[in-house]
Amino acid sequence: VADPSDTANVLTVRETPTGERRVIPKTDWGFAHSVNGTITPGDRFIYFKGGFEPGKIYELVYVVKDPVVVGLGLAGVRDLVSYFKHDTAAVAPAQRAYALGISQSGRFLRHFVYQGFNADEDGRQVFDGLLIHVAGAGIGSFNHRFAQPSRDAQPMNALFYPTDLFPFADTPQTDSETGRSAGLLDKAKAENVLPKIFYTNTAYEYWSRAASLIHTSPDGKSDLALMDNVRIYFFAGLQHFSGAFPPTRGTGLTLLGQHPQNPNPISWSWRAMIVNMDEWVRDGVAPPPSSYPRLDNGTLVARDKLSFPRLPDVNLPQTAHQAYRLDFGPDWSKRVISKQPPAVGAPYPVFVPQVNADGNEVAGVRLPELSVPLATYTGWNLRDPKTGAPWARVSFIGSYLPLAKTKSDREQRGDPRASLAERYQSKAQYLGLYAESAMDLIQRRFLLREDLAGV
Repeated sequence: VADPSDTANVLTVRETPTGERRVIPKTDWGFAHSVNGTITPGDRFIYFKGGFEPGKIYELVYVVKDPVVVGLGLAGVRDLVSYFKHDTAAVAPAQRAYALGISQSGRFLRHFVYQGFNADEDGRQVFDGLLIHVAGAGIGSFNHRFAQPSRDAQPMNALFYPTDLFPFADTPQTDSETGRSAGLLDKAKAENVLPKIFYTNTAYEYWSRAASLIHTSPDGKSDLALMDNVRIYFFAGLQHFSGAFPPTRGTGLTLLGQHPQNPNPISWSWRAMIVNMDEWVRDGVAPPPSSYPRLDNGTLVARDKLSFPRLPDVNLPQTAHQAYRLDFGPDWSKRVISKQPPAVGAPYPVFVPQVNADGNEVAGVRLPELSVPLATYTGWNLRDPKTGAPWARVSFIGSYLPLAKTKSDREQRGDPRASLAERYQSKAQYLGLYAESAMDLIQRRFLLREDLAGV
């Protein structure tokens, strides 16, 4: 904080992400320290005399000082990996370099190639392969003045930071609203340092990280052709990170949802993807074809076209996360924000994966949990009413909605999904069908044969 008394420091409150901001009088709030529960003047926290209300969005815009040069992180990664690959005296000499980025570090890798860091200072290729997991369509708050790397864009917080910005797709696209044309891999292609890339996303990223934008046109009218060095895999029926098993509700106020978390695992898929990437780069063995929902076959749809079954005590999200055209001011081309909060323009069209009569997604890489279901597994969960805004999605988590055990159980509850007894004659039959589904994934190279017993 440059000056706690500056009149340019403004605290607002609003009901929804795009709702009207109401200014809170400066006499009602202030900057503070908190030591053993005692509030004293400072610059690390804010206090509000009236008390913060659950479910409201509070936003502080304040004058700051002394920015650090955050963009050095991109250059540091580039130079370290180049040293491993090209310095014969390196402490860890390497012939090939792969990066696995998950969530924020996945967005880092998208930002890395977009800004041209996959060529070192001598023009040599840095990373040979990138495994970019659950990054959605985002880049990062990684290389501008006063950047805050942990910011992204959540359903009710960290809103309108420079993360979900055009271009979203690898190949050059034109934004009809702004007239701008660009692609995420333009610099890597021009410098002849294109890495092999796997983009992997779960159901959560389609609902809450605008993942459809990486393979649909900016006007939302068509699917995009993918580059030869890229594969896109949608891991259906998973949340942003794997939940606990047996399924439990989220803990703490930030992850508390109306339903238990989605427990489906991602670890087996990571193991197969790492092997596939290594074989692709090392030996030229093409990986499995891309597998993701598409507009042209109806497996990717607008929110209002979702065919989710009507389940008792289950409400659907009103919207999926949208990426907006943001105006950070005339100096943004130099990566300096001069308009804060930014002006929010029209959103880009986003889409979500279509589901079957069980509510489970039909496209992409489907785990045995979806092919031989005991439940409905979603990429969304709504906030618990005690945290406010029960209509809004919870950050990061999905839902586990178990099937009824018998026909009479489901009829009594008003559940349209077939019960376990109606689907499976015995536990042995269920396990046999599960094994068949797992074997199919092995044949398609989405699961390692050595992992069958563990699965």
